[in-house]
Amino acid sequence: MAEIINMPRLSDTMEEGVVAKWLVNIGDKVNEGDILAEIETDKATMEFESFHEGTLLHIGIQEGETAEVDTLLAIIGEEGEDISQLLFPVNNSVQLDLVDQINETESSIEEDKPEINSEIKINNSFQIITMPRLSDTMEEGTVSSWLVNVGDTVQEGDILAEIETDKATMEFESFHEGTLLYIGIKVGETAKVDSLLAVIGDADSDFKSAVENFGSEIPQVKNENTESIENINDLTPESPEISETPEIVETVETLSVNSNSRILASPLAKKIAKEKSIDLKNINGSGDNGRIIKEDVENYTAPKIVTAKPNIIKSEPTIENESFEEIENSQMRKAIARRLKESKFSAPHYYLSVEFEMDNAIAFRKQYNSMPETKISFNDIIVKACAIALKQHPRVNSQWFEDKMRLNNHVHIGVAVGVPDGLVVPVIKFADNKTIPEIGILVKNYAGKARDKKLTPEEMQGTTFTISNLGMFGIQEFTSIINQPNSAILSVGSIIKKPIVRDDKIVIGHTMKLTLACDHRTVDGVTGSLFLETLKGFVENPVTMLV
Repeated sequence: MAEIINMPRLSDTMEEGVVAKWLVNIGDKVNEGDILAEIETDKATMEFESFHEGTLLHIGIQEGETAEVDTLLAIIGEEGEDISQLLFPVNNSVQLDLVDQINETESSIEEDKPEINSEIKINNSFQIITMPRLSDTMEEGTVSSWLVNVGDTVQEGDILAEIETDKATMEFESFHEGTLLYIGIKVGETAKVDSLLAVIGDADSDFKSAVENFGSEIPQVKNENTESIENINDLTPESPEISETPEIVETVETLSVNSNSRILASPLAKKIAKEKSIDLKNINGSGDNGRIIKEDVENYTAPKIVTAKPNIIKSEPTIENESFEEIENSQMRKAIARRLKESKFSAPHYYLSVEFEMDNAIAFRKQYNSMPETKISFNDIIVKACAIALKQHPRVNSQWFEDKMRLNNHVHIGVAVGVPDGLVVPVIKFADNKTIPEIGILVKNYAGKARDKKLTPEEMQGTTFTISNLGMFGIQEFTSIINQPNSAILSVGSIIKKPIVRDDKIVIGHTMKLTLACDHRTVDGVTGSLFLETLKGFVENPVTMLV
């Protein structure tokens, strides 16, 4: 009896896998223990062996293709066995008749052709490039700009496009060389991860069939301004776009104003104009033939309109009009909303607030910064103190999963950084092993890269604990939402000068309030309180961190 083989889960965090290489072909005999394929997971490329014996009847995922765990990978059974019921599940006699017709058609073809592979043949003269997953939370991406055009020659390592993820706008480089034959996602369009992004290969490659049969057809991109998708027949290798001397023409969109005039604008310019509610009729384009480009929209300043004061009759009420503007959510904003909602409504949050005396920390920082070429902040002191305290309280440095709790022996502290589109969290890895100046240099470097949207996925992954500091904005006390699967996040307020009681006397001192948000599934109240007590000792006496 035929056995269905699904994409296996080869690591605890694996959600999908890529078939790097098939080691058997359709029709080959397979014994239990034989290696079927090499599968690339999120951690390594691993051999996947068969737990059944028989003949390989069907391959569901071709080499280079990505599929989620439990997707149909292959079918093993007896030679000549009918597997149509497994490939085409049926519920009524009409569907059974359809399957019979398919089987009869395949049988008639087999008489003329002894061996038939039911899978789509992959033409090795071209490569299909899919929308990459450029961050651990990325579900979809928006093409901000293409740096190459159809017909251009691409070398391995060349930057193909700039892609906006949920965290940053990142450059995507090519891992192949050849001619850019096809672009599947235009500038300004949004598509899910693994959607068809482009095709690279030999200039005379016949890639049309592969594009037509990719996934579940050509990827469904989301763009309110796109009215139609170009016919794939217009993008064949014979198209003038990829002739021997291609003419590079930037795609423009036409916006009708009236029957006598038109406005030429690039898709990205139109997208930005829509986000900023700018009327393109008021902009003079600097591109070819007066075309409006991205810089024209970004540099546009609306003229001041002086309105004559109307004559108001006292007996009549003043007319007031409601108005608003709508801004499309960026990929980052949508991801933040999704993750915070999941955390807030799934993790049972509770909060522990404390107040630290900061006079010793102020003196410590002043003395530290008196050294040449050394400058640390209070936030750097907090990061270092948390790192040491977390080593003593591993429960606070833990992570919650539905089937287990992970106590991390390493300390990777995420530092929340505000950017115009939202919030990113670069990670100070092995923070307990770093000096306070080293932490300061890393935080400053990451903050600059965050504002420039240059953080890499590696620099934003792996956090075990997070610190959010709004003290520099004058916020004295606040709470934060836990960055799951972590168990806690620390909110840091501003340092204020106030009367305090010290040795039974009222004196003027400096204090700072901190709030620890905990996931009650992993961190009990006593555990969180003991962590804050340890943290208090380090922050109020920073010199102890140097011992």
